[in-house]
Amino acid sequence: MQPRRFTLAEARAALPTVKQHMEVIQAERRAILELRPEAWPALQKAALNGGNPAAGRLLDHFHRLEHHVKAILAMGVLVKDIDLGLVDFLARRQGQDVFLCWRYGEDDLRYWHPLDAGYAGRRPIVDSEFA
Repeated sequence: MQPRRFTLAEARAALPTVKQHMEVIQAERRAILELRPEAWPALQKAALNGGNPAAGRLLDHFHRLEHHVKAILAMGVLVKDIDLGLVDFLARRQGQDVFLCWRYGEDDLRYWHPLDAGYAGRRPIVDSEFA
């Protein structure tokens, strides 16, 4: 899915929905990690005997996580890192394409970075630069 170009105001307006999806994604991620020690032997056995309850629960969590990742992508927002809960909104800053960067747990969009810089290149947003 192609990213949508957002204005700063549009990205901030979309952020509450992204946060709701990311909250579920993080909950499902935690559940998957908690089930992993129990599920891995089950998955190995399932290949031979056709199934296991732990493997089924793990699959349910994966499906819910996938659904919410796809919902964010359908908005035109890029999911960059599920572990960090990191998403990018394509935007324009002083005539250049950049990413507005949000990480799970942050209350607002406060950072941007050049397309090729990534999370380590985050810089504080100055609203007037995105007008």
